[in-house]
Amino acid sequence: ELENQLTTKTKTLDELKQSLALSGGAEQTPEALSLGIAELCEMVDGAVSQVAQLKTSMQSILEQWRAYDEAYEEVSLMTTRNLYCIEQCKPTVVSLEALKKQIKTLQ
Repeated sequence: ELENQLTTKTKTLDELKQSLALSGGAEQTPEALSLGIAELCEMVDGAVSQVAQLKTSMQSILEQWRAYDEAYEEVSLMTTRNLYCIEQCKPTVVSLEALKKQIKTLQ
């Protein structure tokens, strides 16, 4: 989206340059307008560069999040499996008192 906006602004600046060249600048001197437009062009170039760097950085971050999501999913699955195994491996009778209670229940 930022790249599209910057492209639009760049086109607008190019149109301003062309209209300045054709009209000769009625309100300000052509030199002053040219300097202003040149400064704007430099600012746009700087913004384009920053957007490119941000895009690269965001792609790297996105890849890291994808790797994290995959690892989290795998760990979550392993944890669930381990909890299931622990539940299945628990002895049904833990102590003598529990055994006595179970005997009373069965009687």
